[in-house]
Amino acid sequence: MTKLISWNVNGIRACVNKGFLDFFNQADADIFSIQESKISAGQIELLMEGYDQYYSYAEKKGYSGTAVFTKVKPINVSYGLNIPAHDQEGRLITLEYEDYYLVNSYSPNSQRGLARLDYRMEWDDCFRDYLRSLDAHKPVVFCGDFNVAHKDIDIKNPKTNRRNAGFTDEERAKFTMLLESGFIDSYRHFYPDREGAYTWWSYFANARERNIGWRIDYFCTSERLKDRLLQADIHPHIMGSDHCPVELIMGSGLTF
Repeated sequence: MTKLISWNVNGIRACVNKGFLDFFNQADADIFSIQESKISAGQIELLMEGYDQYYSYAEKKGYSGTAVFTKVKPINVSYGLNIPAHDQEGRLITLEYEDYYLVNSYSPNSQRGLARLDYRMEWDDCFRDYLRSLDAHKPVVFCGDFNVAHKDIDIKNPKTNRRNAGFTDEERAKFTMLLESGFIDSYRHFYPDREGAYTWWSYFANARERNIGWRIDYFCTSERLKDRLLQADIHPHIMGSDHCPVELIMGSGLTF
């Protein structure tokens, strides 16, 4: 059995001061991925006995960034999409294991006024192509903050957010295309009709207390891993960020 956790921490240094390591130690995940670390090299030293640590940093200080903490030593680790236009912000880490790839990703936000929507569309196409290229070799598990609520069920107020970043028709269509390329949204695999399951809440108007949220953090897998999926969870009670952790448990020892 393999336990995986993913969490957009909205600044790892701030999250550490709000109990990150308490949850990390309690979760005891085999692989723990974070997004929006907001650090540069050497800005933090986390004591995580038994884990290898891998970081991808944005060139811009205090911005974006991803990291993976893993008990199981990977065969290989790579950073980015190998596309210079998309590899300046520390948004992606790939760990290769014996029977699958683990990809930790933090998708660009389309921003207010959709100022970055065109760039986001380019990223989505390149990300999908990258995952398909990996999947041609071995199955893929990919997680992170994808900055899109896929269906109406994944957001509290779909009508009023229709043209807002993270819920545009364009972003949602790209996520549909991604899944139709041979991948599974693990949470909806187990809970296709569950409402009120969110992973991000605005800091305004007591949105989290009122559960006015969005589900934009995911674990997805290659379709051929479907029989290996055992459990998917969201942990809204875990504080420390405007996002909460998401979890996937997979069976082990299967061949493909």
